[in-house]
Amino acid sequence: MDDALLIHRIQFAFTAAYHYLFPQLTMGLALLIVILKVAALKTGALPYNRGARFWAKIFAITFAVGVVTGIPMEFQFGTNWARFSQYAGGVIGQTLGMEGMFAFFLESSFLGLFIFGEKRLGPRAHLMSAVLVFLGSWLSGYFIIATNAWMQNPTGYTVAADGSLQLNDFWALLLNPWAGWQYFHNMAGSVVTASFVMASVGAFYLLTNRDSDDGRIFVRLGLVTGLIATILVIFPTGDGQGKNVALHQPATLAAMEGLFRTEEGAPLTLIGQPDVEKLRLDNPVHIPKLLSFLTYERWNAQVKGLDAFPREHWPDNIPLLYYSYHIMVGLGTIFAAILAIGTILLRKRRVFTARPFLWILMLGFPFPFIANTAGWMTAELGRQPWLVYNLLRTSSGTSTMVSAGSGVFSLLGFLGLYFVVGILFLFLVIKTINEGPDHPAGHQLPHSG
Repeated sequence: MDDALLIHRIQFAFTAAYHYLFPQLTMGLALLIVILKVAALKTGALPYNRGARFWAKIFAITFAVGVVTGIPMEFQFGTNWARFSQYAGGVIGQTLGMEGMFAFFLESSFLGLFIFGEKRLGPRAHLMSAVLVFLGSWLSGYFIIATNAWMQNPTGYTVAADGSLQLNDFWALLLNPWAGWQYFHNMAGSVVTASFVMASVGAFYLLTNRDSDDGRIFVRLGLVTGLIATILVIFPTGDGQGKNVALHQPATLAAMEGLFRTEEGAPLTLIGQPDVEKLRLDNPVHIPKLLSFLTYERWNAQVKGLDAFPREHWPDNIPLLYYSYHIMVGLGTIFAAILAIGTILLRKRRVFTARPFLWILMLGFPFPFIANTAGWMTAELGRQPWLVYNLLRTSSGTSTMVSAGSGVFSLLGFLGLYFVVGILFLFLVIKTINEGPDHPAGHQLPHSG
């Protein structure tokens, strides 16, 4: 059973991490496409409208692959996590069902109108279709975040006679205090990803001396929105989410920060390697008292270390949690620096000719995906060893009839399938970028029927 549990966890971790590469881009692009459409309507400039159509094509490709990779996750609740589904399905089924019925159909329906209906809709109605795609995308994100927030901080439930949980307060589920900061933190992260991708494509066009008007628009919009979103990721959303963790999951906070012993005036660790056996950080670089201030807004406030909690309540993999958290924070800091420099160069009208900086932008697009993945790893590793925090342990949520061998077999199948899907995605996106925004067929996608 221990081996089967490990395989179930690896399989879901792989499919979830792989799947989220795509929604984080579409959720961010949805906002940027609306901005391009608004600019096109206000200025009447062709490049803005052309850019909106171009990024809608990439959005559609990414959206399709996101759907394909997301469906298996829904089935895994039954195939790999049957006891969890039986225990908590009466609660999380509400938000997952709403995500599929309302948000997904809203997003997909108006995406079709946006791509194929521009000539029939007219400029204002076409803009409205982009707005509705954006609303559907971000509403979908909220329902998923609300589901995860309930697993992090269960609210609005009652225990039925058979021991399962049932929803007794819909608004407590939907307005979970954990969900607010987590949602805005997550969505700001998606805008960072989309902004870097847009700026990267713009930098590619400028470096290769093609589609220069479009390249300048993409770099400009990517830098400005990326900088704003990065600041929001750090404060207030990152700060608010950190306070959520300190309030509801203090053992998780201690593990994230590598704080093994309770301290007053606890330092913030910049660098260090956690040694769980010896309960210490090796080679630490600290900022004195800053963790106490950031957590409780008092320099000498007491921050509980891992020694304040029973060892069986510690996160399962403290080193991986610690490194995931610090990778997320470190990359976020680097993004802020890059985008701030780019914005300064933009104001000085030098960014479009600063080739070293354009190279940084062009090569930087993978790193927001890494940062967002590390952020979700931090959230999920921090909740362990619980599936539903303080209610259901991960070891009690698996499907007892699915063996480790069956799990390995299906995991290998997912690896092969997702590899093929990933190659196809890269081929289509690279082909679209090489064709450019000014491609004669750029006003619509080819019909696949």
